[in-house]
Amino acid sequence: MQVAGWHVEIEFDEDESRTRAAALLRLRDGTELRARTSSTRDARDPNEPRVGEEIAGARALRDLAEQLELKGRAEARNLSKH
Repeated sequence: MQVAGWHVEIEFDEDESRTRAAALLRLRDGTELRARTSSTRDARDPNEPRVGEEIAGARALRDLAEQLELKGRAEARNLSKH
């Protein structure tokens, strides 16, 4: 059995109404996938930065997951041609 690991970083930038997330996924083959997303706080919602981070972070992770799936599918197609 081979043990593998990936490194994911997510950074947040916030102001009164918006949280932006920048995510980076580093794969074992040296590939880096990046995502930038945001969430906007409704004026009626409490000012709780953690919630904006969770939403923006989830969106960034979802974007990375979609990119990773596309990469994997493309590599599988390329490998099956050989």
